[in-house]
Amino acid sequence: MSGPRPSLVIVGAGPRGTGLLERIAANAPELYAGSQLAGTGLDVHLVDPFPPGGGRIWREEQSPLLWMNSQAQDVTMFTDESVAMAGPVGEGPTLHEWAGLDGRVFADRQRQGTYLRWVYERTVAALPEGVRVHHHPRRAVRVAGPPGGRQQVWLEGLPHPLAADLVVLTLGHLDAELDEEQRGLAAYADAHGLVHLPPDFTADSDLSALAPGEPVLVRGFGLAFVDLMVLLTEGRGGRYETGGDGGLTYRASGREPVLHVGSRRGVPYHSKIGYDWTGERPPLPRFFGPGEVDALLALPGGPDFRRDVWPLVEKELGFAHYHRLFAAHPERTAMAWTDFEEKYAAANGAEIRALAASAVPDPADRLDLTALDHPLDGVRHASYDALQGGLRAYVEGDLARRHDAGHSPDLAVFLGLLSVYGQLVRLGDIGPWWHGFFSYLASGPPGPRLRQMLALSRAGVLRFLGAGLEVSAADGVFRATSATVPGQYVEARALVEARLPHPTVERTRDTLLRELYAEGAGATPEGLLAVDPADGRVLDRSGTPHPRRFALGPHTDARGSGAFTRPRTGGPAFRQNDATARAVLAFLRDLSCRAAA
Repeated sequence: MSGPRPSLVIVGAGPRGTGLLERIAANAPELYAGSQLAGTGLDVHLVDPFPPGGGRIWREEQSPLLWMNSQAQDVTMFTDESVAMAGPVGEGPTLHEWAGLDGRVFADRQRQGTYLRWVYERTVAALPEGVRVHHHPRRAVRVAGPPGGRQQVWLEGLPHPLAADLVVLTLGHLDAELDEEQRGLAAYADAHGLVHLPPDFTADSDLSALAPGEPVLVRGFGLAFVDLMVLLTEGRGGRYETGGDGGLTYRASGREPVLHVGSRRGVPYHSKIGYDWTGERPPLPRFFGPGEVDALLALPGGPDFRRDVWPLVEKELGFAHYHRLFAAHPERTAMAWTDFEEKYAAANGAEIRALAASAVPDPADRLDLTALDHPLDGVRHASYDALQGGLRAYVEGDLARRHDAGHSPDLAVFLGLLSVYGQLVRLGDIGPWWHGFFSYLASGPPGPRLRQMLALSRAGVLRFLGAGLEVSAADGVFRATSATVPGQYVEARALVEARLPHPTVERTRDTLLRELYAEGAGATPEGLLAVDPADGRVLDRSGTPHPRRFALGPHTDARGSGAFTRPRTGGPAFRQNDATARAVLAFLRDLSCRAAA
Protein backbone atom coordinates (compact mmCIF):
# COMPACT_ATOMS: atom_id res chain seq x y z
CA MET A 1 0.00 0.00 0.00
CA SER A 2 1.28 3.47 -0.84
CA GLY A 3 0.27 6.78 0.70
CA PRO A 4 0.12 7.96 4.31
CA ARG A 5 0.04 5.54 7.21
CA PRO A 6 -3.35 5.14 8.90
CA SER A 7 -3.65 7.62 11.73
CA LEU A 8 -5.76 7.90 14.89
CA VAL A 9 -5.86 11.08 16.99
CA ILE A 10 -7.00 10.84 20.61
CA VAL A 11 -7.62 14.27 22.16
CA GLY A 12 -7.16 13.83 25.90
CA ALA A 13 -4.49 11.53 27.35
CA GLY A 14 -5.86 11.17 30.87
CA PRO A 15 -7.46 8.01 32.30
CA ARG A 16 -10.19 7.87 29.65
CA GLY A 17 -7.78 8.20 26.75
CA THR A 18 -5.46 5.69 28.42
CA GLY A 19 -8.37 3.31 28.96
CA LEU A 20 -9.30 3.54 25.29
CA LEU A 21 -5.70 2.82 24.30
CA GLU A 22 -5.67 -0.22 26.63
CA ARG A 23 -8.76 -1.58 24.87
CA ILE A 24 -7.13 -1.00 21.47
CA ALA A 25 -4.17 -3.07 22.63
CA ALA A 26 -6.47 -5.78 24.03
CA ASN A 27 -8.52 -6.05 20.82
CA ALA A 28 -5.56 -5.81 18.45
CA PRO A 29 -4.89 -9.60 18.26
CA GLU A 30 -8.38 -10.07 16.79
CA LEU A 31 -8.87 -6.90 14.74
CA TYR A 32 -5.34 -5.76 13.86
CA ALA A 33 -2.96 -8.70 13.67
CA GLY A 34 -3.06 -10.49 10.33
CA SER A 35 -5.02 -7.70 8.62
CA GLN A 36 -3.89 -5.27 5.95
CA LEU A 37 -3.70 -2.66 8.75
CA ALA A 38 -0.88 -4.61 10.41
CA GLY A 39 1.05 -4.45 7.16
CA THR A 40 0.74 -0.68 6.89
CA GLY A 41 1.17 0.14 10.58
CA LEU A 42 -0.72 2.74 12.57
CA ASP A 43 0.15 6.12 14.08
CA VAL A 44 -1.67 7.03 17.29
CA HIS A 45 -1.41 10.69 18.26
CA LEU A 46 -2.24 11.61 21.87
CA VAL A 47 -2.96 15.32 22.26
CA ASP A 48 -2.89 16.70 25.80
CA PRO A 49 -0.83 19.47 27.46
CA PHE A 50 -0.62 17.25 30.55
CA PRO A 51 1.30 13.95 30.90
CA PRO A 52 -0.28 10.78 29.47
CA GLY A 53 -1.92 8.55 32.03
CA GLY A 54 -2.92 11.00 34.73
CA GLY A 55 -3.79 13.95 32.52
CA ARG A 56 -4.82 17.16 34.22
CA ILE A 57 -6.82 15.90 37.19
CA TRP A 58 -4.51 13.03 38.18
CA ARG A 59 -1.16 14.56 37.25
CA GLU A 60 1.67 13.69 39.59
CA GLU A 61 2.63 17.33 40.13
CA GLN A 62 0.03 18.39 42.71
CA SER A 63 -0.17 18.73 46.47
CA PRO A 64 0.53 15.47 48.33
CA LEU A 65 -2.15 16.55 50.82
CA LEU A 66 -4.91 15.82 48.30
CA TRP A 67 -6.29 12.29 48.54
CA MET A 68 -8.22 10.04 46.26
CA ASN A 69 -11.84 9.63 47.16
CA SER A 70 -11.74 5.83 46.88
CA GLN A 71 -9.89 3.18 48.81
CA ALA A 72 -6.88 1.80 46.98
CA GLN A 73 -8.53 -1.63 46.65
CA ASP A 74 -11.47 -0.02 44.83
CA VAL A 75 -9.43 1.53 42.01
CA THR A 76 -8.58 -0.33 38.83
CA MET A 77 -7.88 0.52 35.22
CA PHE A 78 -8.31 -3.06 34.06
CA THR A 79 -11.31 -5.05 32.89
CA ASP A 80 -12.57 -8.29 34.43
CA GLU A 81 -15.30 -10.84 33.79
CA SER A 82 -18.02 -8.50 35.11
CA VAL A 83 -17.65 -6.09 32.15
CA ALA A 84 -20.21 -6.90 29.43
CA MET A 85 -18.12 -6.34 26.29
CA ALA A 86 -17.18 -8.00 23.04
CA GLY A 87 -13.43 -7.71 23.55
CA PRO A 88 -11.21 -9.87 25.74
CA VAL A 89 -10.64 -9.29 29.44
CA GLY A 90 -7.33 -7.58 30.10
CA GLU A 91 -6.46 -8.30 33.71
CA GLY A 92 -4.15 -6.11 35.71
CA PRO A 93 -3.50 -4.96 39.27
CA THR A 94 -5.64 -2.61 41.29
CA LEU A 95 -3.96 0.44 42.76
CA HIS A 96 -3.34 -1.25 46.11
CA GLU A 97 -1.89 -4.38 44.48
CA TRP A 98 0.38 -2.36 42.21
CA ALA A 99 1.58 0.02 44.93
CA GLY A 100 1.80 -2.52 47.77
CA LEU A 101 -0.66 -0.53 49.87
CA ASP A 102 -3.19 -1.56 52.47
CA GLY A 103 -6.37 -1.92 50.41
CA ARG A 104 -8.34 0.32 52.76
CA VAL A 105 -5.94 3.27 52.42
CA PHE A 106 -7.09 6.41 50.64
CA ALA A 107 -3.99 7.06 48.55
CA ASP A 108 -2.93 10.54 47.58
CA ARG A 109 -3.56 11.69 44.03
CA GLN A 110 0.12 11.79 43.24
CA ARG A 111 0.23 8.01 43.80
CA GLN A 112 -2.76 7.52 41.54
CA GLY A 113 -1.06 9.64 38.90
CA THR A 114 2.00 7.38 39.07
CA TYR A 115 -0.23 4.29 38.75
CA LEU A 116 -1.96 5.80 35.71
CA ARG A 117 1.40 6.63 34.11
CA TRP A 118 2.46 3.00 34.64
CA VAL A 119 -0.79 1.76 33.07
CA TYR A 120 -0.15 4.01 30.08
CA GLU A 121 3.44 2.81 29.67
CA ARG A 122 2.39 -0.83 30.02
CA THR A 123 -0.35 -0.29 27.44
CA VAL A 124 1.99 1.29 24.92
CA ALA A 125 4.41 -1.61 25.37
CA ALA A 126 1.56 -4.07 24.71
CA LEU A 127 0.58 -2.53 21.37
CA PRO A 128 1.48 -4.60 18.30
CA GLU A 129 4.60 -3.96 16.32
CA GLY A 130 3.95 -1.22 13.81
CA VAL A 131 1.73 0.86 16.09
CA ARG A 132 3.58 4.04 17.02
CA VAL A 133 2.30 6.37 19.76
CA HIS A 134 3.16 10.08 19.66
CA HIS A 135 2.35 12.46 22.54
CA HIS A 136 1.77 16.11 21.63
CA PRO A 137 1.87 18.28 24.80
CA ARG A 138 -0.46 20.91 23.37
CA ARG A 139 -4.15 21.75 23.25
CA ALA A 140 -6.26 20.71 20.29
CA VAL A 141 -8.26 23.74 19.17
CA ARG A 142 -10.18 22.56 16.11
CA VAL A 143 -11.23 19.50 14.11
CA ALA A 144 -12.08 19.84 10.43
CA GLY A 145 -12.63 17.53 7.51
CA PRO A 146 -15.46 15.88 5.56
CA PRO A 147 -17.29 12.81 6.87
CA GLY A 148 -15.96 10.80 3.96
CA GLY A 149 -12.32 11.83 4.21
CA ARG A 150 -9.37 12.42 6.47
CA GLN A 151 -9.78 14.80 9.38
CA GLN A 152 -7.48 17.64 10.36
CA VAL A 153 -6.77 18.27 14.06
CA TRP A 154 -5.28 21.72 14.67
CA LEU A 155 -3.00 22.14 17.68
CA GLU A 156 -2.41 25.35 19.56
CA GLY A 157 0.72 27.16 18.32
CA LEU A 158 1.38 24.94 15.30
CA PRO A 159 0.92 26.06 11.68
CA HIS A 160 -0.10 22.67 10.30
CA PRO A 161 -2.70 20.18 11.55
CA LEU A 162 -2.39 16.50 12.36
CA ALA A 163 -3.98 14.33 9.69
CA ALA A 164 -6.31 11.67 11.10
CA ASP A 165 -8.43 8.92 9.65
CA LEU A 166 -10.34 8.93 12.94
CA VAL A 167 -10.58 11.31 15.91
CA VAL A 168 -11.66 10.34 19.44
CA LEU A 169 -12.37 13.05 22.01
CA THR A 170 -11.60 11.85 25.55
CA LEU A 171 -11.56 15.37 26.97
CA GLY A 172 -12.41 14.61 30.59
CA HIS A 173 -13.74 17.38 32.83
CA LEU A 174 -13.76 20.80 31.21
CA ASP A 175 -13.63 24.43 32.23
CA ALA A 176 -16.63 26.65 31.52
CA GLU A 177 -17.31 30.30 30.87
CA LEU A 178 -19.15 31.98 33.75
CA ASP A 179 -22.94 31.83 33.72
CA GLU A 180 -25.07 34.91 34.25
CA GLU A 181 -25.03 34.73 38.06
CA GLN A 182 -21.28 34.20 38.23
CA ARG A 183 -20.63 37.06 35.81
CA GLY A 184 -22.66 39.36 38.03
CA LEU A 185 -20.81 38.31 41.18
CA ALA A 186 -17.44 38.63 39.44
CA ALA A 187 -18.29 42.12 38.20
CA TYR A 188 -19.40 43.18 41.67
CA ALA A 189 -16.18 41.84 43.17
CA ASP A 190 -14.09 43.78 40.63
CA ALA A 191 -16.01 46.98 41.30
CA HIS A 192 -15.73 46.74 45.11
CA GLY A 193 -12.31 45.17 45.62
CA LEU A 194 -13.71 41.81 46.74
CA VAL A 195 -12.43 38.27 46.09
CA HIS A 196 -14.59 36.00 43.99
CA LEU A 197 -13.38 32.51 43.02
CA PRO A 198 -15.82 30.93 40.53
CA PRO A 199 -16.37 27.17 40.06
CA ASP A 200 -13.03 25.55 39.32
CA PHE A 201 -10.85 22.53 40.02
CA THR A 202 -9.68 23.39 43.51
CA ALA A 203 -6.14 22.12 42.93
CA ASP A 204 -5.82 24.67 40.10
CA SER A 205 -7.33 27.64 41.98
CA ASP A 206 -5.17 30.52 43.18
CA LEU A 207 -6.08 30.68 46.88
CA SER A 208 -3.48 33.29 47.81
CA ALA A 209 -6.08 36.09 47.89
CA LEU A 210 -7.88 34.43 50.83
CA ALA A 211 -6.25 36.26 53.73
CA PRO A 212 -5.44 34.77 57.16
CA GLY A 213 -8.17 35.28 59.73
CA GLU A 214 -10.61 36.78 57.23
CA PRO A 215 -14.10 35.32 56.79
CA VAL A 216 -14.69 33.51 53.49
CA LEU A 217 -18.13 32.45 52.26
CA VAL A 218 -18.03 29.02 50.60
CA ARG A 219 -20.93 27.75 48.52
CA GLY A 220 -20.68 24.01 48.01
CA PHE A 221 -20.20 21.18 50.52
CA GLY A 222 -18.98 18.35 48.29
CA LEU A 223 -15.57 17.07 47.33
CA ALA A 224 -14.35 20.40 45.93
CA PHE A 225 -14.93 21.88 49.38
CA VAL A 226 -12.92 19.10 51.03
CA ASP A 227 -9.96 19.96 48.80
CA LEU A 228 -10.38 23.65 49.61
CA MET A 229 -10.51 22.87 53.34
CA VAL A 230 -7.31 20.83 53.14
CA LEU A 231 -5.33 23.38 51.14
CA LEU A 232 -6.33 26.28 53.41
CA THR A 233 -5.56 24.47 56.68
CA GLU A 234 -2.86 21.77 56.47
CA GLY A 235 -1.73 23.42 53.27
CA ARG A 236 -1.00 26.57 55.27
CA GLY A 237 0.88 24.86 58.07
CA GLY A 238 -1.88 23.70 60.42
CA ARG A 239 -1.76 20.22 61.91
CA TYR A 240 -3.91 17.67 63.70
CA GLU A 241 -3.16 15.98 66.99
CA THR A 242 -4.79 12.74 68.08
CA GLY A 243 -5.87 12.58 71.72
CA GLY A 244 -5.95 9.59 74.02
CA ASP A 245 -9.62 9.01 73.13
CA GLY A 246 -8.80 8.99 69.42
CA GLY A 247 -10.36 12.40 68.84
CA LEU A 248 -8.65 15.02 66.69
CA THR A 249 -7.62 18.51 67.76
CA TYR A 250 -6.60 21.07 65.15
CA ARG A 251 -3.56 23.25 65.88
CA ALA A 252 -3.84 26.33 63.72
CA SER A 253 -0.85 28.00 62.10
CA GLY A 254 -2.50 31.43 62.15
CA ARG A 255 -2.47 31.62 58.36
CA GLU A 256 -5.95 30.13 57.86
CA PRO A 257 -9.01 32.12 56.82
CA VAL A 258 -12.33 31.34 58.54
CA LEU A 259 -14.48 29.24 56.22
CA HIS A 260 -18.27 29.73 56.38
CA VAL A 261 -19.72 26.86 54.33
CA GLY A 262 -23.22 26.00 53.19
CA SER A 263 -25.08 24.47 50.25
CA ARG A 264 -28.49 23.36 49.05
CA ARG A 265 -28.49 20.46 51.54
CA GLY A 266 -26.34 22.24 54.11
CA VAL A 267 -24.39 19.13 55.07
CA PRO A 268 -21.28 17.38 53.69
CA TYR A 269 -21.60 14.35 51.46
CA HIS A 270 -22.08 11.11 53.38
CA SER A 271 -18.91 9.47 54.65
CA LYS A 272 -17.39 6.59 52.79
CA ILE A 273 -18.51 3.32 54.36
CA GLY A 274 -15.87 1.95 56.69
CA TYR A 275 -16.55 -1.80 56.79
CA ASP A 276 -16.45 -4.67 54.31
CA TRP A 277 -19.32 -6.63 52.82
CA THR A 278 -20.03 -10.09 54.21
CA GLY A 279 -22.59 -12.67 53.17
CA GLU A 280 -24.94 -12.80 50.21
CA ARG A 281 -25.17 -9.80 47.90
CA PRO A 282 -28.57 -8.56 46.76
CA PRO A 283 -29.39 -10.02 43.31
CA LEU A 284 -29.11 -6.89 41.19
CA PRO A 285 -30.49 -5.68 38.88
CA ARG A 286 -33.97 -6.74 39.97
CA PHE A 287 -36.44 -3.96 39.14
CA PHE A 288 -34.21 -1.73 37.00
CA GLY A 289 -32.29 -3.79 34.49
CA PRO A 290 -31.79 -4.01 30.71
CA GLY A 291 -35.43 -4.92 30.06
CA GLU A 292 -36.74 -1.90 31.91
CA VAL A 293 -34.27 0.36 30.11
CA ASP A 294 -35.38 -1.09 26.76
CA ALA A 295 -38.98 -0.23 27.64
CA LEU A 296 -38.03 3.31 28.66
CA LEU A 297 -36.12 3.87 25.43
CA ALA A 298 -39.19 2.73 23.48
CA LEU A 299 -41.45 5.39 25.01
CA PRO A 300 -42.66 7.96 22.45
CA GLY A 301 -40.62 11.11 22.96
CA GLY A 302 -38.31 9.35 25.39
CA PRO A 303 -38.67 8.93 29.17
CA ASP A 304 -39.20 11.66 31.73
CA PHE A 305 -36.80 11.07 34.61
CA ARG A 306 -39.12 11.88 37.52
CA ARG A 307 -42.21 10.26 36.04
CA ASP A 308 -40.78 7.19 34.33
CA VAL A 309 -37.27 6.51 35.60
CA TRP A 310 -37.10 7.55 39.24
CA PRO A 311 -39.86 5.18 40.49
CA LEU A 312 -37.88 2.25 39.07
CA VAL A 313 -34.63 3.52 40.58
CA GLU A 314 -36.28 4.04 43.95
CA LYS A 315 -37.74 0.53 43.91
CA GLU A 316 -34.38 -0.98 42.94
CA LEU A 317 -32.54 0.80 45.76
CA GLY A 318 -35.27 -0.16 48.21
CA PHE A 319 -34.99 -3.78 47.18
CA ALA A 320 -31.23 -3.75 47.82
CA HIS A 321 -31.79 -2.16 51.23
CA TYR A 322 -34.50 -4.54 52.44
CA HIS A 323 -32.87 -7.64 51.00
CA ARG A 324 -29.85 -6.93 53.19
CA LEU A 325 -31.90 -5.96 56.24
CA PHE A 326 -33.91 -9.20 56.17
CA ALA A 327 -30.85 -11.33 55.40
CA ALA A 328 -28.39 -9.85 57.92
CA HIS A 329 -30.65 -8.39 60.63
CA PRO A 330 -33.87 -10.46 60.66
CA GLU A 331 -34.45 -9.64 64.35
CA ARG A 332 -35.25 -6.08 63.22
CA THR A 333 -38.05 -7.22 60.90
CA ALA A 334 -41.61 -8.37 61.58
CA MET A 335 -42.37 -10.43 58.47
CA ALA A 336 -40.88 -13.37 56.61
CA TRP A 337 -38.68 -12.32 53.71
CA THR A 338 -40.58 -14.43 51.20
CA ASP A 339 -43.83 -12.65 52.12
CA PHE A 340 -42.19 -9.23 52.06
CA GLU A 341 -40.48 -9.87 48.72
CA GLU A 342 -43.72 -11.00 47.07
CA LYS A 343 -45.63 -7.96 48.31
CA TYR A 344 -42.75 -5.60 47.51
CA ALA A 345 -42.61 -6.83 43.90
CA ALA A 346 -46.30 -5.99 43.41
CA ALA A 347 -46.23 -2.64 45.24
CA ASN A 348 -45.32 0.88 44.19
CA GLY A 349 -44.89 4.29 45.81
CA ALA A 350 -47.13 4.69 48.85
CA GLU A 351 -47.80 0.94 48.90
CA ILE A 352 -44.10 0.25 49.40
CA ARG A 353 -43.91 2.79 52.24
CA ALA A 354 -46.91 1.19 53.94
CA LEU A 355 -45.40 -2.28 53.51
CA ALA A 356 -42.09 -1.14 55.00
CA ALA A 357 -43.88 0.44 57.96
CA SER A 358 -45.67 -2.83 58.71
CA ALA A 359 -42.63 -5.08 58.22
CA VAL A 360 -39.84 -2.93 59.73
CA PRO A 361 -40.70 -1.61 63.23
CA ASP A 362 -37.88 0.95 63.60
CA PRO A 363 -38.20 3.93 61.21
CA ALA A 364 -34.39 4.21 61.25
CA ASP A 365 -34.27 0.83 59.44
CA ARG A 366 -36.54 1.99 56.62
CA LEU A 367 -35.18 3.57 53.45
CA ASP A 368 -36.41 7.11 52.85
CA LEU A 369 -34.52 8.58 49.90
CA THR A 370 -36.40 11.90 50.07
CA ALA A 371 -35.37 12.41 53.68
CA LEU A 372 -31.80 11.46 52.81
CA ASP A 373 -31.73 14.08 50.06
CA HIS A 374 -33.09 16.82 52.36
CA PRO A 375 -31.51 16.14 55.77
CA LEU A 376 -32.14 19.61 57.20
CA ASP A 377 -35.75 20.03 56.06
CA GLY A 378 -37.66 21.58 58.95
CA VAL A 379 -34.51 22.13 61.05
CA ARG A 380 -34.30 25.71 62.33
CA HIS A 381 -31.85 27.50 64.62
CA ALA A 382 -32.08 30.93 66.15
CA SER A 383 -28.45 31.81 65.38
CA TYR A 384 -25.43 30.56 63.51
CA ASP A 385 -23.74 29.88 66.85
CA ALA A 386 -26.59 27.56 67.78
CA LEU A 387 -26.33 25.78 64.44
CA GLN A 388 -22.70 24.70 64.91
CA GLY A 389 -23.32 22.08 67.59
CA GLY A 390 -26.30 20.67 65.69
CA LEU A 391 -24.29 20.22 62.51
CA ARG A 392 -21.39 18.63 64.39
CA ALA A 393 -23.84 16.15 65.92
CA TYR A 394 -25.17 15.35 62.44
CA VAL A 395 -21.67 14.67 61.07
CA GLU A 396 -20.75 12.59 64.14
CA GLY A 397 -23.92 10.53 63.65
CA ASP A 398 -23.17 9.99 59.98
CA LEU A 399 -19.62 8.86 60.78
CA ALA A 400 -20.85 6.44 63.42
CA ARG A 401 -23.50 4.93 61.15
CA ARG A 402 -21.26 4.59 58.09
CA HIS A 403 -18.65 2.72 60.16
CA ASP A 404 -21.10 0.37 61.88
CA ALA A 405 -21.81 -2.93 60.11
CA GLY A 406 -25.09 -3.04 62.01
CA HIS A 407 -26.27 -0.58 59.34
CA SER A 408 -25.06 -2.72 56.44
CA PRO A 409 -28.23 -2.01 54.39
CA ASP A 410 -26.46 1.31 53.66
CA LEU A 411 -23.73 -0.65 51.87
CA ALA A 412 -26.40 -2.62 49.98
CA VAL A 413 -27.87 0.68 48.78
CA PHE A 414 -24.38 1.69 47.64
CA LEU A 415 -24.20 -1.50 45.55
CA GLY A 416 -27.66 -0.68 44.24
CA LEU A 417 -26.50 2.79 43.22
CA LEU A 418 -23.62 1.29 41.22
CA SER A 419 -26.02 -1.11 39.49
CA VAL A 420 -28.45 1.68 38.68
CA TYR A 421 -25.70 3.91 37.32
CA GLY A 422 -24.65 1.16 34.93
CA GLN A 423 -28.19 1.02 33.53
CA LEU A 424 -28.78 4.79 33.40
CA VAL A 425 -25.80 5.26 31.06
CA ARG A 426 -27.97 3.84 28.26
CA LEU A 427 -30.58 6.57 28.74
CA GLY A 428 -28.17 9.37 27.86
CA ASP A 429 -28.65 12.80 29.42
CA ILE A 430 -31.01 12.44 32.37
CA GLY A 431 -30.27 15.86 33.86
CA PRO A 432 -27.91 16.94 36.62
CA TRP A 433 -29.95 15.97 39.70
CA TRP A 434 -29.17 12.25 39.60
CA HIS A 435 -25.42 12.74 39.39
CA GLY A 436 -25.46 15.04 42.41
CA PHE A 437 -27.64 12.63 44.38
CA PHE A 438 -25.38 9.69 43.48
CA SER A 439 -22.27 11.60 44.56
CA TYR A 440 -23.91 12.72 47.82
CA LEU A 441 -24.80 9.15 48.84
CA ALA A 442 -22.07 7.07 47.18
CA SER A 443 -19.08 9.30 46.54
CA GLY A 444 -18.55 11.25 49.73
CA PRO A 445 -15.27 11.90 51.54
CA PRO A 446 -13.24 9.36 53.50
CA GLY A 447 -14.16 9.18 57.18
CA PRO A 448 -10.87 10.82 58.27
CA ARG A 449 -11.76 13.93 56.27
CA LEU A 450 -15.04 14.32 58.16
CA ARG A 451 -13.20 13.88 61.44
CA GLN A 452 -10.86 16.67 60.36
CA MET A 453 -13.91 18.76 59.49
CA LEU A 454 -15.23 18.30 63.03
CA ALA A 455 -11.85 19.31 64.50
CA LEU A 456 -11.78 22.45 62.35
CA SER A 457 -15.30 23.29 63.48
CA ARG A 458 -14.36 22.93 67.13
CA ALA A 459 -11.30 25.14 66.49
CA GLY A 460 -13.45 27.86 64.92
CA VAL A 461 -11.69 27.67 61.55
CA LEU A 462 -14.80 26.18 59.93
CA ARG A 463 -18.36 27.38 60.50
CA PHE A 464 -21.57 25.94 59.07
CA LEU A 465 -24.17 28.10 57.31
CA GLY A 466 -26.98 25.59 56.80
CA ALA A 467 -29.27 24.51 53.96
CA GLY A 468 -30.90 26.46 51.16
CA LEU A 469 -27.87 28.75 50.99
CA GLU A 470 -28.32 31.95 49.02
CA VAL A 471 -25.57 34.46 48.27
CA SER A 472 -26.06 38.08 47.30
CA ALA A 473 -23.79 41.05 46.74
CA ALA A 474 -24.76 44.38 48.32
CA ASP A 475 -23.34 47.20 50.46
CA GLY A 476 -19.81 46.42 49.29
CA VAL A 477 -19.78 42.80 50.59
CA PHE A 478 -21.04 39.32 49.86
CA ARG A 479 -23.90 38.20 52.09
CA ALA A 480 -25.04 34.63 52.81
CA THR A 481 -28.43 33.57 54.15
CA SER A 482 -29.90 30.11 54.70
CA ALA A 483 -33.24 28.52 55.45
CA THR A 484 -31.74 26.85 58.54
CA VAL A 485 -31.10 30.16 60.33
CA PRO A 486 -33.97 32.40 59.20
CA GLY A 487 -33.54 36.15 59.53
CA GLN A 488 -29.77 35.96 60.02
CA TYR A 489 -26.88 36.47 57.62
CA VAL A 490 -23.09 36.31 57.40
CA GLU A 491 -21.02 38.87 55.49
CA ALA A 492 -17.57 38.54 53.98
CA ARG A 493 -15.35 40.15 51.39
CA ALA A 494 -14.48 36.81 49.79
CA LEU A 495 -16.67 34.18 48.12
CA VAL A 496 -15.55 30.77 46.85
CA GLU A 497 -17.79 28.61 44.67
CA ALA A 498 -16.59 25.19 45.79
CA ARG A 499 -17.83 23.06 42.96
CA LEU A 500 -16.74 21.89 39.54
CA PRO A 501 -17.69 23.94 36.50
CA HIS A 502 -20.73 22.74 34.55
CA PRO A 503 -19.62 23.22 30.96
CA THR A 504 -22.18 22.96 28.21
CA VAL A 505 -21.17 22.74 24.57
CA GLU A 506 -22.02 26.44 24.35
CA ARG A 507 -20.22 27.59 27.50
CA THR A 508 -17.20 25.30 27.55
CA ARG A 509 -13.82 26.96 27.31
CA ASP A 510 -12.69 24.14 25.06
CA THR A 511 -12.68 25.78 21.64
CA LEU A 512 -12.63 22.46 19.80
CA LEU A 513 -15.86 21.29 21.41
CA ARG A 514 -17.52 24.67 21.06
CA GLU A 515 -16.69 24.80 17.34
CA LEU A 516 -17.97 21.27 16.80
CA TYR A 517 -21.29 22.39 18.22
CA ALA A 518 -21.33 25.57 16.15
CA GLU A 519 -20.73 23.50 13.03
CA GLY A 520 -23.67 21.18 13.67
CA ALA A 521 -22.82 18.58 16.31
CA GLY A 522 -25.84 17.54 18.34
CA ALA A 523 -26.35 18.34 22.01
CA THR A 524 -28.81 17.45 24.75
CA PRO A 525 -31.01 20.00 26.54
CA GLU A 526 -28.43 20.02 29.35
CA GLY A 527 -25.68 20.90 26.86
CA LEU A 528 -23.89 17.54 26.64
CA LEU A 529 -22.41 16.40 23.34
CA ALA A 530 -24.74 13.82 21.77
CA VAL A 531 -23.12 10.49 20.85
CA ASP A 532 -24.25 7.12 19.59
CA PRO A 533 -24.57 4.93 22.72
CA ALA A 534 -23.43 1.88 20.74
CA ASP A 535 -19.88 3.06 20.00
CA GLY A 536 -19.54 6.75 20.93
CA ARG A 537 -19.73 8.25 17.43
CA VAL A 538 -20.56 11.95 17.54
CA LEU A 539 -24.13 12.69 16.35
CA ASP A 540 -25.23 15.69 14.35
CA ARG A 541 -28.49 17.50 15.09
CA SER A 542 -30.45 15.11 12.91
CA GLY A 543 -29.10 12.16 14.93
CA THR A 544 -26.76 10.97 12.18
CA PRO A 545 -23.43 9.58 13.48
CA HIS A 546 -20.21 11.00 12.11
CA PRO A 547 -18.23 8.08 10.64
CA ARG A 548 -14.85 9.48 11.70
CA ARG A 549 -15.42 11.24 15.01
CA PHE A 550 -16.01 9.67 18.42
CA ALA A 551 -16.32 11.06 21.94
CA LEU A 552 -16.17 9.45 25.40
CA GLY A 553 -16.49 10.91 28.87
CA PRO A 554 -18.37 13.40 31.05
CA HIS A 555 -18.83 15.96 28.27
CA THR A 556 -21.07 13.47 26.42
CA ASP A 557 -24.56 12.13 27.08
CA ALA A 558 -23.08 8.62 27.52
CA ARG A 559 -20.98 9.60 30.52
CA GLY A 560 -20.26 6.84 32.98
CA SER A 561 -19.52 7.08 36.68
CA GLY A 562 -15.76 7.42 36.15
CA ALA A 563 -12.83 6.59 33.90
CA PHE A 564 -11.68 3.98 36.43
CA THR A 565 -13.83 1.97 38.77
CA ARG A 566 -14.14 -0.73 41.42
CA PRO A 567 -13.13 -4.23 40.37
CA ARG A 568 -15.97 -6.60 39.47
CA THR A 569 -18.68 -3.92 39.24
CA GLY A 570 -19.27 -3.96 35.49
CA GLY A 571 -17.42 -0.71 34.71
CA PRO A 572 -19.71 1.14 32.25
CA ALA A 573 -16.76 3.24 31.08
CA PHE A 574 -14.77 0.08 30.36
CA ARG A 575 -17.67 -1.26 28.31
CA GLN A 576 -17.82 1.99 26.32
CA ASN A 577 -14.04 2.04 25.81
CA ASP A 578 -14.14 -1.48 24.44
CA ALA A 579 -16.97 -0.72 21.99
CA THR A 580 -15.21 2.39 20.72
CA ALA A 581 -11.83 0.63 20.43
CA ARG A 582 -13.39 -2.17 18.38
CA ALA A 583 -15.19 0.30 16.12
CA VAL A 584 -11.95 2.23 15.60
CA LEU A 585 -9.92 -0.86 14.75
CA ALA A 586 -12.60 -2.27 12.45
CA PHE A 587 -12.87 1.04 10.58
CA LEU A 588 -9.11 1.36 10.11
CA ARG A 589 -8.82 -2.29 9.08
CA ASP A 590 -11.53 -1.92 6.45
CA LEU A 591 -10.07 1.37 5.29
CA SER A 592 -6.67 -0.26 4.78
CA CYS A 593 -8.24 -3.15 2.89
CA ARG A 594 -10.06 -0.77 0.55
CA ALA A 595 -6.88 1.25 -0.02
CA ALA A 596 -4.91 -1.89 -0.83
CA ALA A 597 -7.59 -3.07 -3.25
